Amino acid sequence: MNLHIDGRSVLPLASGEPNYASLRFLLRSNPFWDVRGRDVSVCENANLVAIAADKLGANCAPMVCTDGMPAAAQRVLLRQLAAAGARLRYHGDFDWAGLRIGNYVMREFGALPWRFDAGNYLAAVARAPRPGLPLGDHDAEASWDEALTAAMREHQLSIAEESLAETLLEDLL
Repeated sequence: MNLHIDGRSVLPLASGEPNYASLRFLLRSNPFWDVRGRDVSVCENANLVAIAADKLGANCAPMVCTDGMPAAAQRVLLRQLAAAGARLRYHGDFDWAGLRIGNYVMREFGALPWRFDAGNYLAAVARAPRPGLPLGDHDAEASWDEALTAAMREHQLSIAEESLAETLLEDLL
């Protein structure tokens, strides 16, 4: 959403509307992304993009959604954005899969964590309804924040990304 091409246009819909960038479009058109030196927020869940579109629309900073582990189109897009000079910042679910996706996006595309650390997890745990959703057994290490992994192991509570929308939207305005 709100990713500008050549400084003039966005993917086929109007600014403020979520768009779908197909692998075919990304490979055939090789768009010139106008993102040099700009933050591009990368999220895991499409619900967050929808919430941002509803609440911020055209005033929202550029966003990309991986919709879970990035598939081919998302990988190509993230690679193109990084090559165009975007500062990628990643947020995902505070669960083990979210950490695995975060590790991948940060390692492969040079993204930095976006409110995706122990302090933000603990703040979310303090506000979370109980009993909440447990994390499960297949834990993962957050390569960017050992304290996050430790806090998640201690509290054993999964926090969905979209439940943090209000805080994340502050950064997107």
